Amino acid sequence: MATLKEQIEDRLREYDHWATRRRYGAEGPNNRRLWVLACMDERLPVDEALGIRVDTPAGAGDAHCFRNAGGIVTDDAIRSAMLTCNFFGTEEIVIVQHTQCGMLSANAVDLEAALKKKGVDTDNLTLDPTLPELKLERGAFAKWIGMMDDVDETCMRTIAAFRNHPLIPQHVVVSGWIWEVETRRLRAPTKEAEKRARTDVRAVQFGVKGKQPARWA
Repeated sequence: MATLKEQIEDRLREYDHWATRRRYGAEGPNNRRLWVLACMDERLPVDEALGIRVDTPAGAGDAHCFRNAGGIVTDDAIRSAMLTCNFFGTEEIVIVQHTQCGMLSANAVDLEAALKKKGVDTDNLTLDPTLPELKLERGAFAKWIGMMDDVDETCMRTIAAFRNHPLIPQHVVVSGWIWEVETRRLRAPTKEAEKRARTDVRAVQFGVKGKQPARWA
């Protein structure tokens, strides 16, 4: 049996490696070699949903976690996933979207119109002032917002986008899940109406009229 002195020394070594793990690249991965893409919604508790420790306690270290509106594919999500999978030792991607998502609550065309009323020229925008060459084509702003018609369908398409992206190594395991805000349960995305009946997963349930701009064409 190890002495207390030896146990303390082991913990100190482990902590030193945890604190400096980015120095070691792929030899210093997070605890589970995992990257999580999740919606930014405050009602989506990543730790509770996945049974891991990312946010609680702070710095627990199980995964790299990236949040954006909807938990969808964006250029910056791809950038982060590319780095963690190719250079930081990550071997699994988990996507978590959720019911009652704000990205179901309006049509993106209406949101763009609201910005135009505020004087924003959505056809002439610098998205990133540090990367002015990153631009949208004229008329693409509403699509860029990324509103959803259906959470389950979007989750399945998001999974496919990461599985098939050239910057994500083919051996990386990719899965996606839906967190039910109403029931605090995790489930796989599905097209089966019976399995979705207890939750709001479609924009039409929010009273949204008209299809969203076709981001997934």
